[in-house]
Amino acid sequence: MKTVLCLASLIAGSEFMRELHRLGHKVYLLTKEKSLNEDWPRECIEEVLALPNETEMALYVTAACHIAASQKIDLVVALHEFDVLAAAMIREHMHLPGMGLSQVRLFRDKLSMRIAAKNAGLSVPSFSPVINRDEIKHFLSSTTPPWMLKPRQSAGGIGIKKLTSEEALWQRLGELEQRQYLHERPSYHLLETYIEGEVYHVDTLLRRGRIRFVSASKYRRPPFEIYAGGGIYSSHTLLHGSEEEKELLEMNSRLLKAFGLKQGPAHAEFIRDRDGKLYFLEVAARIGGAHIAETIEAAYGVNPWIEWARIEIDADTKLKKLRNHHAGVIISLARYEWPDTSSFTDSEIYYRVKKKNHIGFVVSSPSYDRVIELLEDYEKRIREDYNAVAPPLERPEEL
Repeated sequence: MKTVLCLASLIAGSEFMRELHRLGHKVYLLTKEKSLNEDWPRECIEEVLALPNETEMALYVTAACHIAASQKIDLVVALHEFDVLAAAMIREHMHLPGMGLSQVRLFRDKLSMRIAAKNAGLSVPSFSPVINRDEIKHFLSSTTPPWMLKPRQSAGGIGIKKLTSEEALWQRLGELEQRQYLHERPSYHLLETYIEGEVYHVDTLLRRGRIRFVSASKYRRPPFEIYAGGGIYSSHTLLHGSEEEKELLEMNSRLLKAFGLKQGPAHAEFIRDRDGKLYFLEVAARIGGAHIAETIEAAYGVNPWIEWARIEIDADTKLKKLRNHHAGVIISLARYEWPDTSSFTDSEIYYRVKKKNHIGFVVSSPSYDRVIELLEDYEKRIREDYNAVAPPLERPEEL
């Protein structure tokens, strides 16, 4: 029996914790005060500890040691993007297995992952650190706008700005220089060229250095466009066996090998420009959000959270035979607190999103064309009858 400390600032990984409990292991959870009353699987958790919403990383170590004083911890797992660095710090402090801070930065720091991917021979957008003014000026003079200014350690589209002139960039950097929190200052950002194109994601599970499962999908609209301007999020698996799928899987394999990921999940994003060239965008050592896990389960019959739990405790179980379906997900903010979705009656609906002021579905079918047809129909209906728009967030703490 192992004792696993899970970190999740926002609710995530309930199936992960349930599977650990089902297999006879102990689970402890560190979360934030704002998420303490979420619907955690408390029947599977020995103890839930809540840290202040805004806290120093060192407090995670202190909390972990508090638990370890009476219960030896065997593994530390970050279930959410915002907890990956804290988990690595705990591992190093307590000399536990898993990724340490140096390797975790490849999956958390956009500048680190850009440099590592470029050194590995992968195509990446032109980029520059935001540290040396002469280096920034050289980048601006050698590239054309628009440019993307991205927080190096944020997630999703939080804090990202698309800038169309040098004046707008320097003004933004001046604003950031005045920020109260040091980690929001300019040097904690990445500057890169904006690439217009189609955005993909590849979701992988690895065990002992080998890919155990992988799925390639495409966003129907680039996530940044939706995040910055509003709209409806949607993604779907690629046509199985297509050249598009093969190219993405090959690039993803090269990426993970170069980054040295041996165990657990990876969520990588790529973009294909208007000329057909494929670029690496970013990668995270986590299960994809926005109900990607349910979409994978709908397509292949495999729940990534459950498989990841088995990988972490090295359960001697084989991956069951995959279902060869296609699947897609569509989600939107809703103008109603709890939207009535009873008019959506298609038999291909695999999962209905249950979240306040949201509407969404996961659909599944043996037919790729049917999945696309359903997503197009649902997008139109949601836009007309349900869709709402909220301003983009500046900081992760606003979630």
